[in-house]
Parts: sequence; C-alpha cells; structure tokens
Amino acid sequence: MLLLTEPNDNRHVEPRNVPGTGAVVDFVTVSDRHEHVTSPRLASPTAALVVGAVVLVLLAAFPPILSLAHELSLGSYGAPYAIFIPCAAVGFLVARRRPANPIGWLLLLGIGAGVLGTDAGYYAWAAYGVRHHGLPLDWLALFVGECWSIAIVTAFPLVILLFPDGMPASRGWRRIVGGYVALAAVNLACKLALVAVALSDHRLSARTVNNGPGGGLLYNQPAGTRWLGIAAEVFAVAAGVLIVASVVHQVISYRRSRGVRRQQLKWLMGGAIVCIAAILLLPLSNPTSNSLAAQIWSQIPWVMFSALPISIAVAILRYRLYDIDRLVSRTLAYAILTAALVGTFVGLVALTTDTLALSSRVGVAASTLAAATLFNPLRVRIQRQVDRRFNRARYDAEAIVGAFTARLRDAVEIDAIRADLLDAVTRAVQPTHASVWIKP
Repeated sequence: MLLLTEPNDNRHVEPRNVPGTGAVVDFVTVSDRHEHVTSPRLASPTAALVVGAVVLVLLAAFPPILSLAHELSLGSYGAPYAIFIPCAAVGFLVARRRPANPIGWLLLLGIGAGVLGTDAGYYAWAAYGVRHHGLPLDWLALFVGECWSIAIVTAFPLVILLFPDGMPASRGWRRIVGGYVALAAVNLACKLALVAVALSDHRLSARTVNNGPGGGLLYNQPAGTRWLGIAAEVFAVAAGVLIVASVVHQVISYRRSRGVRRQQLKWLMGGAIVCIAAILLLPLSNPTSNSLAAQIWSQIPWVMFSALPISIAVAILRYRLYDIDRLVSRTLAYAILTAALVGTFVGLVALTTDTLALSSRVGVAASTLAAATLFNPLRVRIQRQVDRRFNRARYDAEAIVGAFTARLRDAVEIDAIRADLLDAVTRAVQPTHASVWIKP
C-alpha cells in the first residue's frame, strides 16, 4: 500500500484496501484556498438553475426575432450561438458546482445580459428599421439593446483577472476592479440617457437604431448631447488596458505558481492561444460567395472562441486537469506529422511524375503508399521528441517507470524492491512524502 501527498496539503486521507489487490495508491491533492468559503445566500445551485433556464429561453427566442428583423443569413445565427452557448453552459456549470466562485456568475450573468441585449437589439431593428409597426414595448427594446455590449465587455476582463478562484490577488487589484465596475455603470447611465433623449426628440429611424458603421444612437446625436458618448470611449480604452493587465498578471502568476494552480493556468493559456488563432483567422473567413461551404467556413473562427470557456471550466472544476501537457504534445506532434507527410507526398508525386516520367496515377499511388508506410515510424519519433520538449515530466516519469520495471524482473529481495519502489516514485511523482505498507 502506497500513500503519496503533495506539498501544503491540509486534508487527511486514510489508506484504503482495494479488494483482490495488495497495494493501494492514494493521491492527495491540494485543496483550493477558498474551497470552504460560504456562498452568499443568492449564489446557490438553485439560483444558477433559474438563471440558466432564463438564458435558455432567451436563446430560444433568438431565431424568431431574427426572422422578424429579416436577418436570415447563417452569420446572424452562427456567431452569437457559437459564443453565447459555450460561455453560458460553462457559466451555468461552474455557478452550479462552485457557487462561491464569482467566475461562473460573471459568465452566466454577463452572457445572459448579452443574449437579452442581442434579442432586444434585433427587436428594435424590426420595429424602427424594418418598420414593423405596432410591436409592443419597442421603446424598452431600445434601452435594453444599447446595453448588451457593456455587460459582456465588463465580464470578460474580470474573468481573466480573477481566474481561477474568483478573488483579487491584492487590495490594489480590488480597487481596480471596483473602479472598472463603477466606470461600466457610468457608461451604462450615459447610454440610457442617449436613448431617452432620442425617444423624446423622436429621432428614431433605420440610421439611428442600426449598430453598423455610421449608425447607432452613439454616432447620431445632437451637438448638445455628444459629451455623453465620451464615457463609451473611456470605457473601451479601460477595458483594453484591463485585458492586457490581466494577461500580464496571469503570466507572472504562472511563473510563480506550481502544482494544481500551474496546471489551471496552463489550461487558461491554452484556450487563450486558440482564441488568438481565431482572431487571426477572422479576416480570412469572410465568405466570398453565398454557398453553404463558404458560410460554414466563415463560422469556424467563431467556434474556436469556445476553447476559452471550455478551458476555464476544465481548470476550475479540475476535470482531467493534468491532461493539458499531453494534449499540447499530441497536438504539436500530429501537426508536425501532418506537415511532414504532406510534404513527403507532394515531393514524391513531383519526383515520380516529372523526374521519373511515370504516369500520374502510378505516381500518386506510389506516393500514397510511401506516406502510409512512413506514418507510424514518423509518429513515434516525432511524439518522442515533442514529449521531451513539451511534456518532459511525463517523458521522464515513463523512463523511470520503464527502468524500474526492467530491474523488477530480476529482483528477489523484498527490502530492495521496497527501496527501489520508493526511489522510483520519488523521482517520477516528486511527492512530499511517500510510504509503503506491506500486507502480512
């Protein structure tokens, strides 16, 4: 029976016998700093279920409202759904499983406000842009539709900054968070004032309601009320600065962290890298035609943005937390393997058809056979090299276990086996303490 503990462990685990075996391995992980924090009365699994149901209803109302606004393209559906659904699902899951963690509530309430504002914005466009006369509460849709971006822009930087336990790192960060939220409230009040002025002056049309280039109430205000738009500009700059500061803070935290927290930050950075790749792909994803394939290709970058909320959920809930190293190494290995095989295939096709003057069918067949033959040897070699660089801990652990297994075949002394086992476990897992109990 083997018991392993990690540093700073504040929980006691009793060794347990497994029926039919002579050994047990118990890994004791470090608990969260705020694992036992009491949740506020309103932050409960029941509240998360209620808010999640409301968000689901708002998502279900999206298609009929889009139809009412005459927005029937795939882009109108794909981009909001590709962003809203993963973020809302992760927010609901984290809020229900970890009610004391504000990150789940930021995602759930922020995306819920975003979905509500998107529905209201298209509803207002149907009333004032498409001219569907007689729609009820069209004036209220104007107020709600102008506020959806504030909720999302407020929540996103705070999620990055407060990751993974939802608590600011210091008193200075608490003041920054409070000032940012206050600035968001000022921006919200200014936007609501712009809507009220437009309603009182009866300046509502397709140009003032539309949020496209040159449209929107923010860009079509009389000279006396344009100062209200300054808050939106200041808030946009503050959001950009806070995002950069949050990323820098997490990078510094990653360099100082270890154990579970380090793995959590690895997941966050992995999701952020995928999001950066999605941003770089956005200019290349503009559909050049109205074909279904072009429309689907244009939605791929938006789907890639779901990597960030998924990585946040894995990190906070600790589901297969330590698989991030293996995931990165496998992704890199198969990307290099694919590039190598494609290069080999193209080179062999050119060699057999141009240099050797073989027919194209024979050249393609020979190149395909060569690429298939090289697949497994290349995969093993590339994976080994990538593991040595990007998954070194797993590579070293497998080497230690392999060497211990080889020595175990010729070992007969029980004391020597026990000492060798402890040495192998200490070098492979690096626990604070390791003990072995031998059942009589």
